Amino acid sequence: MTYGDDATIRDILTSAGEIWAVVGLSSNPDRAAYRVAEKLQRIGKKVVPVHPKAEAVHGEQGYASLAEIPFPVDVVNVFVNSALAGDIADQAVTIGAKAVWFQLDVVDVAAYDRTRGAGLRMVMDRSAGREITRLGLA
Repeated sequence: MTYGDDATIRDILTSAGEIWAVVGLSSNPDRAAYRVAEKLQRIGKKVVPVHPKAEAVHGEQGYASLAEIPFPVDVVNVFVNSALAGDIADQAVTIGAKAVWFQLDVVDVAAYDRTRGAGLRMVMDRSAGREITRLGLA
């Protein structure tokens, strides 16, 4: 099953907003989150690292949780184990995000249904980096 059609994917990448919290982003350049965050910055997004270490990545201050970010977040991009992703989606709803993106291999159908039911746009099990390239956005 597909969890995010091309129209939704394009809409989130181009119109959902400029502030993207990337949950699971660390300073490890070998991780997919690091590379995708870099690509998001190239298309003009402000990337906000969210990781227990709360370290700065790509020149942006990090936070230990979504709740600690002191400004509105438009999109929550999730790079954590599927077992943890549902809680992150619920937090995204709580903080008033407009959209949630579960990266490739991050799947929680119940969280997808809850998030969409709360009125947020959502994509699941897709790579934002690959979609940016596929849609010719970068």
